Amino acid sequence: MAGKRSKSSDRWLRRQRKDYFVRTAQKQGQVSRAHFKLVQLDRKFKLLTRRSRVLELGAAPGGWTSYIESKLSKEGGLIAVDPLLVTARVETEVIIGVVGEEEVDVQIASAVERLGELDLVLSDMAPNMSGIRSVDQARSMELADVAFDAATQWLRHGGGLVLKAFQGEGLDDWVAARREVFKKVVITKPQASRSDSREVFVVAQGFGGKRDPIGGLV
Repeated sequence: MAGKRSKSSDRWLRRQRKDYFVRTAQKQGQVSRAHFKLVQLDRKFKLLTRRSRVLELGAAPGGWTSYIESKLSKEGGLIAVDPLLVTARVETEVIIGVVGEEEVDVQIASAVERLGELDLVLSDMAPNMSGIRSVDQARSMELADVAFDAATQWLRHGGGLVLKAFQGEGLDDWVAARREVFKKVVITKPQASRSDSREVFVVAQGFGGKRDPIGGLV
């Protein structure tokens, strides 16, 4: 006999049923409502072209991956990375693992060598939530650092970085520091992000630095 659902589960189900983007994702056959966040970010900031060469971090379950593929021609390319399997129907071969780990970074570097320097790094990575705000915020900022490191390693001059973050302690200072490396850095919240969530996205465009062999920016 199935157990009775908890009150929190009932609240979650009610919210899902009322959510416009959840319903629309289901109607369109999208694996998640996150698809629409990237659609809106792309429309606002003109992130993707047919020839874009893209690194996507935190690709699972594939909502962003499928959208990126729909925007690219054969002259573009996508490298997707996630420790979990992408469940969406996509053509891109996903690198399974955690960016920043040596074996995964070697695979990314090899893919970038074949594809060419990247135009865009996208990160929808999110921490495992503890429920403790300060802990979750710190973990979110660590993932922002991981995405930034990937960008400084593999972006072409003038390229862009988009990453998920949580509004909270440390984010404004983090963004201010990245304005020394990118021409434009803003914090934005697409309509598809839940209004009661601290989730925001940092959009950095006009990359102006490259890493030297010992890891500094030049």
